[in-house]
Amino acid sequence: MTTAHDAYLVAVEEARIRQAYAQREQNLSDRRASWTHPGHAYASQERERRVLAALRRLGVRLADARVLEVGCGTGAWLREFVKWGVPPEQLWAVDLLPDSLDKARRLSAAGVNLRCCSAASLPFDDSSFDLVLQATMFSSILDPTVRRLVAAEMLRVAGQKGVILWYDFHVNNPWNASVRGIGRAELRELFPGCQIELHPITLLPPLARRIAPWSHALWLFLTSVPWLCTHYLGVIRRWRSN
Repeated sequence: MTTAHDAYLVAVEEARIRQAYAQREQNLSDRRASWTHPGHAYASQERERRVLAALRRLGVRLADARVLEVGCGTGAWLREFVKWGVPPEQLWAVDLLPDSLDKARRLSAAGVNLRCCSAASLPFDDSSFDLVLQATMFSSILDPTVRRLVAAEMLRVAGQKGVILWYDFHVNNPWNASVRGIGRAELRELFPGCQIELHPITLLPPLARRIAPWSHALWLFLTSVPWLCTHYLGVIRRWRSN
């Protein structure tokens, strides 16, 4: 149960996040990732391949799944899920920033359910979803209490049978103090009593930008070196008895 002190910490942290994203929009307005750059294209295709392989291994039937993305931004992953076969009316997403949600609404398929709300207090019943996704949202939360509250909410709406799909930094970004990576030890604390499978993914972006246009083969080789990868692709679910 959220206490008054927890609610205060959430409000302070969310105000900081809004300010940080507003500043980041100004700084990155002319330097966005582009599909015309091989580094971005290769990383996106690798992530897609590995996400679909993980869901297939888990037996997740996307055509039947109820999916929630926590912190959807402008909806890039929502569009991927529609492409992968999830009916739009089976897709829900929440985000803290109204401007991001407005763009997601314009770009997403008709029927996708979008809500502006706090990830620390999701407006859904227990066990509402088969798949709950967070992608580079958690690393934007710096306060440890707020991280714990958001993780608990994701577990609550996933329930005993649902799966949490995780994609985020496990290292800090030396050029961005507004984000902080999440390592294996912290994930075990955030999701107690859960099976957690993590795989390093996404070649260090400055290296990828240099290597990818020159050699796809070398890029592929370097992505196989765990300590050169900046993110974890993970699956989190409650322990289940056989």
